[in-house]
Amino acid sequence: MPEPLKKPETMSVESGIQRWKTAVLQSVVANDQSHRTADAPMPDAAVVAVIVERFRWLAFPGFFGPRVVDLASLEQHVGSLFDELAALLFGQLEAAFAYDPIGSHGCRASEARRRASEALEGLFERIPAVRALLAEDAEAAYEGDPAMRHLDEAVLCCPGVAALIVHRFAHELQRRGVPLIPRMMSEISHAATGIDIHPGAEIGRRMFIDHGTGVVIGETTRIGDGCRLYQGVTLGAKRLEVDETGRIRRGHQRHPTIEDDVTIYAGATILGDDTVIGRGSVVNGSVFVTSSVPPRSVVSGPRVEIRMRQR
Repeated sequence: MPEPLKKPETMSVESGIQRWKTAVLQSVVANDQSHRTADAPMPDAAVVAVIVERFRWLAFPGFFGPRVVDLASLEQHVGSLFDELAALLFGQLEAAFAYDPIGSHGCRASEARRRASEALEGLFERIPAVRALLAEDAEAAYEGDPAMRHLDEAVLCCPGVAALIVHRFAHELQRRGVPLIPRMMSEISHAATGIDIHPGAEIGRRMFIDHGTGVVIGETTRIGDGCRLYQGVTLGAKRLEVDETGRIRRGHQRHPTIEDDVTIYAGATILGDDTVIGRGSVVNGSVFVTSSVPPRSVVSGPRVEIRMRQR
């Protein structure tokens, strides 16, 4: 029995789809920078997302991840979690060190394995200290926010604590020269919390980021102990510097230093590598700071004139 004739419009759509597929494939193949194949080692974004989640489990077991019923179960859970993280991380670290983007060179396989092993050992050595920092961050959030009823609320509900969990682990990997993965981790956190912290930023103890949406902390920022940041704060660079060839300079100090016990209120912008906000200072909201501030200062902008009239 002969097949029924296709309607002309169906034939037109099918031929169009094939034409579009061909055009898309050609656009992919024509641009080496827009695709990667399996023979080019690089971290897997989906696996890195799992690693970020496991770091949350490890930071606060029982708050995140599986619940455990007693101390023996907790011991088994932490041991299993540690083994899982080791397996996931080693493969991704090895791929990151072997990564060879256009115009640069990754490590050979043996060198990538060696560096991955060293980075993993260094990170795991630091995990107890990182967990101690995060416990202090949660306490600082609870102490700094009168809307919180107990410490558990800080751990479970504070976006600043959530961002710091990821940052403190990502920063440890960044310190060990791991390519790509720390930045991938920070962007996963950025998408979830609205808080953008570059993994290179150095952040001291008892950090509190309240509300957090729109906070930007640049790569070479240094923040001391006991600091508080509110939503919309930017710690950034004054300008993009270029070298003699006109290309952007990378890897140099560009961002400000915030000393201990500084509070920066909503919408403040602080820029520049030579800008130091002195210990114990308060920077009020919506100000623009590009020069250093002595210790125990209060920085305010011009008073806004408010006019009222009858409707």
